[in-house]
Amino acid sequence: MDVFTMAIWAGTLIFLLISLAKDREKTKKALRMAFGMGRGMVVSILSIIFAIGLILTVLPPEEIARFVSGQSVLAATLVAALIGTITLVPGFIAFPLVGTLVGAGVSVVPAVAFLTTLTMVGVVTFPLEKKEFGVKFTAVRNGLSFVFAIIIALVMGVII
Repeated sequence: MDVFTMAIWAGTLIFLLISLAKDREKTKKALRMAFGMGRGMVVSILSIIFAIGLILTVLPPEEIARFVSGQSVLAATLVAALIGTITLVPGFIAFPLVGTLVGAGVSVVPAVAFLTTLTMVGVVTFPLEKKEFGVKFTAVRNGLSFVFAIIIALVMGVII
């Protein structure tokens, strides 16, 4: 475990102890709520991990790299970004997945486009987001996220 992770854990523990000292009942209630939400998310997270594992079994990273390298960088970037928009995946799943693809030979620009759209744009979550925030906000947020994902990918291609 790196120093940064240990510092995060230590800070969390310190603030938890401070919260317990300040109001034991509120802290216990908050922890019960947090664990309840975590339990509710476990099925979704495991299904995403399972789906990614299945996809990588059917389409190994080397095959994906071969397909992407056969395209122009711009076409590969747009296709990767479009594929990334299908679902909204948490960063702790998305980063290792993209690391696997880059390790298999996928260029940085399409990989970054895939990563940023994977974590910022969500077609699957559109109905829920529309219900909570409205159609206009949801469409603008997803549209701008897609455009900025392409810009970020292109900038990363220049930097790296």
